[in-house]
Amino acid sequence: MTTVTAVEATSSVGSRRIAAIVVPLMLLAVALAARAQTFGNPVIGYDEQFYLLVGDRMLHGAIPFVDIFDRKPVGLFLIYGFIRLLGGEGTIQYQLVAGGFAFATSVLIWRFAERLTGRTGAIAAAIGYLIWLDFLEGEAGQAPVFFNLPVLLAAMMTQRLIEQRRVTAASGLVPMLLIGLAMQIKYTALFEGLFLGCVLLMAAWRERRDAVRLAGSALCWIAAALAPTLAAFLAYVAIGHGQDFVFANFISMWGKFGDPWWTSVTGLLTIVAILFPIIGCVVFAPSTQDPILAGRRRFVRHWLAAAVVGMLVMRSFPSPHYAMPVLVPLLIAAAPRLGALGRWKWSVAAALLLAYAASQLVLYTLRLNKGGAPEAAAMALAADPGKGCLYVYDGYTALYRLTNSCLLSRFVFPGHLNMANEASVSALGVDPSAEVTRIMARHPVTVVRDNPAFDRGNRATLAIIRAELAAHYVLSFQLRTGERYRQVYRRTH
Repeated sequence: MTTVTAVEATSSVGSRRIAAIVVPLMLLAVALAARAQTFGNPVIGYDEQFYLLVGDRMLHGAIPFVDIFDRKPVGLFLIYGFIRLLGGEGTIQYQLVAGGFAFATSVLIWRFAERLTGRTGAIAAAIGYLIWLDFLEGEAGQAPVFFNLPVLLAAMMTQRLIEQRRVTAASGLVPMLLIGLAMQIKYTALFEGLFLGCVLLMAAWRERRDAVRLAGSALCWIAAALAPTLAAFLAYVAIGHGQDFVFANFISMWGKFGDPWWTSVTGLLTIVAILFPIIGCVVFAPSTQDPILAGRRRFVRHWLAAAVVGMLVMRSFPSPHYAMPVLVPLLIAAAPRLGALGRWKWSVAAALLLAYAASQLVLYTLRLNKGGAPEAAAMALAADPGKGCLYVYDGYTALYRLTNSCLLSRFVFPGHLNMANEASVSALGVDPSAEVTRIMARHPVTVVRDNPAFDRGNRATLAIIRAELAAHYVLSFQLRTGERYRQVYRRTH
């Protein structure tokens, strides 16, 4: 009996060692396969085009929030700045780095989910993450692709601390610091951080019931979570731009107008439809009589609720990528049901293969509608301003980088000046119409816009652009992508 037990134990250890090598390799292959279609496309996503541009211009002295306006934390732009240090043109570099973050996150999902269920369900959850990112516009370098990793690490550490009853002021510092780093990529990580902080506080109280020590721990954890943001703020104060930092990061968002209610409802329904199969796995997850497993699953469900709150607080869902933070705890919570489905041979594998095929079709359709590397190259050639400046009123922000054009305004991201919900001095610090008038008064050599204009666009700035183009520019090039025309106007006099 002892011999059999020893053999089984040795076999189990050997199996774990093999899995520790094979599973990450398999996830790496899936990550590459899921994203291969996007590699080298400089216009895969409008946000990433802008982030890479900011990272590129930072290496030439530009300061986010001062020289280029946006509301994302400076940590995100620092990531893109470091990516530009890798050399090359920048596109494939940022896509590979983002793919590396997605891969690392999937590995941790596998490791975390294995603590809730068997290996099949855990691996399926990890693969599901890499596939469903494609459905949620996370196929490249959106902010959640980067901040999901530190949030997941923080959640894993927190869960282990409370389970092992090792919650102290010191032990809680690292997960809270990870949340702080995630917040410097996108501030919505705050809500998941609040959940993890509350869990640590409750665990610390159960272990010691010492109010004074608990208050001290809470202050330490809050300080750790706020430290990266405070460091960024102090850096801006040191260079004399603390006010710019505060306005861009904490004030300007309240000046935006809300999107129409039907836009939010449609966006939320789209997100639910995309996540519906995974939501079903969570709703119908098998029960367990094991108190340890039950506690772990309860922790993940509560974490999922916090991530959902973080998504809903945005109040607007123009893009599915707002659901990416929810995807991590959702898939981990779904792992037990995915494991149970694995009892039927190849059922989970077949479902994942079908999802992969669908995700690739989505990426192909997006490329047709947005354009790819050939379209970007053609637009860059047509829009090249030579020794002058380009102005992208609407369209590919990547053109500034691809043509090495100078920037005529702090407001480089087109949506800040061409969208109705930004048409406020409170949102930008300047009047959008006055800023567009000022830009056109500087006589950009080429102007890029999309046609037809978006139905939620800023009508006042669009009228200015149309009048200027009619008076001083000629349409020199246009390219159709999907139902839109990418147009380049060149100044005549």
